[in-house]
Amino acid sequence: MSSEAWILFAKLTYGTILMHTCLNVVKCTASDEVVTLPGQPPVSFKQFAGYIPVDEAQQRFLFYYFVEAESDPSSKPLVLWLNGGPGCSSVGEGAFVEHGPFKPKGDVLLKNDYSWNKEANMLCLETPAGMGFSYSLDKSFYTSANDVLTARDNLVFLEKWFEKYPEYKNRDFFITGESYAGHYVPQLATLIVHSKAKINLKGIGIGNPLLEFDNDFNSRGEYLWSHGLISDDTYDMFNRVCNYSNIRRQDNLNAITPACSHVANQASKEIGEFINPYDVTLDICLSNVFSQSQVLDRNPNAEAKVDVCVEDETTKYLNRQDVQTALHARLVNVSEWAPCSEILKYKITDTEEPMTPVLASLLKSGIRVFIFSGDQDSVIPLTGTRVVVNGLAKQLGLTTTLPYRAWFNDNQVGGWTQVYGDVLSYATIKGAAHEAPFTQPERSIALFRCFLAGKPLPHVKEDIQNNETMIPLL
Repeated sequence: MSSEAWILFAKLTYGTILMHTCLNVVKCTASDEVVTLPGQPPVSFKQFAGYIPVDEAQQRFLFYYFVEAESDPSSKPLVLWLNGGPGCSSVGEGAFVEHGPFKPKGDVLLKNDYSWNKEANMLCLETPAGMGFSYSLDKSFYTSANDVLTARDNLVFLEKWFEKYPEYKNRDFFITGESYAGHYVPQLATLIVHSKAKINLKGIGIGNPLLEFDNDFNSRGEYLWSHGLISDDTYDMFNRVCNYSNIRRQDNLNAITPACSHVANQASKEIGEFINPYDVTLDICLSNVFSQSQVLDRNPNAEAKVDVCVEDETTKYLNRQDVQTALHARLVNVSEWAPCSEILKYKITDTEEPMTPVLASLLKSGIRVFIFSGDQDSVIPLTGTRVVVNGLAKQLGLTTTLPYRAWFNDNQVGGWTQVYGDVLSYATIKGAAHEAPFTQPERSIALFRCFLAGKPLPHVKEDIQNNETMIPLL
């Protein structure tokens, strides 16, 4: 049977599911082009979206959304973005909430002035299958998903994606992400380095990453207390009673000891329900009756720099049939699109696997590593991440080539940074959430620009005004 006859047969027999996989990967590029998204403003760059098959036996397909660079895409690097979770959407969260070219607002898409495709060709991948528009026709995958399978599927995806877009094969390539992508990104990078894949990997960048479970989660008590969110007594109980590294390995469920559960409940009461733990200073999205926009409209002098309801807007937008059609997307095994998967039962004990050895191996192989923290995140706080990065540098014997100092964007402090041995960099983004580009888009793209160029973040020289900045004494 010819390929054309088989495609017709598949369409008649199985509906559109198999059609989205496109049997001839190379010939699918044109059909994956997104001519326009409903409600989008006119743009000069091209967009593509569709499916790549990664496992024939289980019929597993990963969905991607790719936007070319705004200008001169042939000279710009290719950047893969992965959200965390495990099982949260790189398309819905990464592209439409954080750093993509558009952000939903009602029935239209608004142009994002700080879209990362100003600096690179951006590829967002829904991974693992069961997340967003990605799916497996063999539902057993949803209860067996783990780090090893995710990394393997991601590599298969990349190899086949490059077959569809051969013009990017030799392009400088970077892998970026946030949160549980602290596992996804270095594990995929390691597979690339040790495989025969001809991918020109230059570096990885991860924001607010889960790297060392014990350290990252045990730093939360100190962060909450230092920001005035919990009492002295509760902070003391965090230190005396809690140990987040103790997961009960029963039925692969994440559980903590009863004593620590009591501490966590007390902390939750003190924090209250109107604080977003992913950004402790950010307002929350209120109900439709008392929406954030209505509240702001009552104060004409209020400046709404962050649309705190953009995730809700994105969920509505990606559940529209005309949007799914434009994206060549389809819902399989779920009734609606969600920011994080409700069917994926990921191997939770994988979260305890330390990533420091993986990062050390990458650094030894010459891959640049950039780790950054939005400093308003209490879920994976900067206090823990700094300890991990410093420990990694000491383990490898990396000397500090750029001492800890403030970096600047638009004449304002953008955060603080330190560089070790010219291969390992750390930075904070002042005022940023767990999803840094969401709340600090301008500072985030400034950091992204320096990461791609392999340059240190900009700073103001100490002798500009021929005087010293003094810390006031009260």
